[in-house]
Amino acid sequence: MAANTKAGNTRGRQERKLSKKQKKIRRRRKLIGILAAELLLLLILGIGVWGLGKLDKFQNLDVSPEDVEMNDMEDATEEVLKGYTNIALFGLDTREMGELGAGNRSDTIIIASINNETKEVKLASIFRDTYLNRADDTYGKCNAAYKAGGPNQAMAMLNKNFDLNIKYFVSVDFLALIKTIDLLGGVDVDVKDNEWEWINNYMYETTAVTGEFGVFVEGPGLQTLSGLQATAYCRIRAVGNDYGRTERQRTVISLIAQKAKKASLGTINKIIDEVFPLIATNIPKAEMIKMAASMMSYEMGETSGFPTMREDVKINKADVVAPADLEANVRELHKFLFDEDDYYPSPTVIQFNDEICSQTGVYAKEDSGT
Repeated sequence: MAANTKAGNTRGRQERKLSKKQKKIRRRRKLIGILAAELLLLLILGIGVWGLGKLDKFQNLDVSPEDVEMNDMEDATEEVLKGYTNIALFGLDTREMGELGAGNRSDTIIIASINNETKEVKLASIFRDTYLNRADDTYGKCNAAYKAGGPNQAMAMLNKNFDLNIKYFVSVDFLALIKTIDLLGGVDVDVKDNEWEWINNYMYETTAVTGEFGVFVEGPGLQTLSGLQATAYCRIRAVGNDYGRTERQRTVISLIAQKAKKASLGTINKIIDEVFPLIATNIPKAEMIKMAASMMSYEMGETSGFPTMREDVKINKADVVAPADLEANVRELHKFLFDEDDYYPSPTVIQFNDEICSQTGVYAKEDSGT
C-alpha cells in the first residue's frame, strides 16, 4: 500500500507540472528505441563468477549465427574482419516491455566492434532513417528490417549494405536500460541548457511505457541522472535531431562502461537477475565466457554515427537519410572500425549503391560530419 501511495504521489506531481508542450509529447505514440551497447559487456562480466546457469535467463529468439546472410567479400577484407568480433545492438520501440522479436522497429542500431587483440571497443550508430536495402529486395528506412524479419534480417541488412560479418546480436528495450543504470547508481551527465527541459518532457512517455517513475531534472549542469532521466536524455530528438540523439546515446554508453568496471559483484549479480530476462541475444555460452574472461581489458574507443556523408530527402512523402553515397560511406565505416585503408566494396554494395542513388537522387558528396 505504501509503495502504491508513493507512486501515486509521484504521478500526481508529474501531472501538475504538465505544460501544453509536455502534454503533446506525452500523447505521441511513436517510441524512440534506446539501448546501452556496453550493457552487453557489463552483463557478461558476471558469467565467470556465477556460472552458466544464469545464461538461461536471456531470451532465446531462435536465431542461429550460421543462418545470418553475409556478402562475398574480397579476401583481404575477410581477413581483416577475422580480427574483430562485431555485434549488432538493437534498441526496440516495443510497446510491450520484454517483447523483443519481429514486429518491432529497431529505432536504435549500433555496431559494437571489438578488436580481438587490443580489446578496444568502437561504436558506430546507424541512423534509423537511413535509406538502405532491407535485405529482402526492398529499399527504405533501415529500422524496418527488424520489424519485418527480426534480428536475423536486421543483421543481414547491416552485413549486406556495409560488407560486415555480424552474426551475433543483443536486443533490449527501455526498461532494461533504466534498471541497469539505477542499479549502477546513475550516470553523471553534463546536461546542456537546451536539453534539460526535454529530459522532463520525455520522462512522461517513458514512464507510461515502462511503469517506472522518477523526479524531474531541475536545470542544466553536471549531475547524476537516474535510469529514467538518462533514458529520457537519450531519447531527445528536438536538439540536434537524430544525429544529436545518437551522440547522446553513445555518451551514456561510455558512462555506463566506466561505472560497470567499478561495480561490485553484488551489483553485477542484481543486474543479472533483474535485467537478463529483458534481453534477447544469440551469443553462444562459450563465446560469452571467453568475452567475460577479457572483460576488464576492454577499453572504449571512438564512437561515431553513420552515414557520415548524407543528405536529408523525402521519398514517398517520408523523411529519410540518404547516403551520399553508400559506397563512400562504407569505405569510411571500414576505415573507422577496422583501420582498413585499402578496402574495396563487394559487388553487392556496388549494386545497392547504384539503386539507392537512383531512387533518392543523392550521389557522393563531401563529408557532412556526425
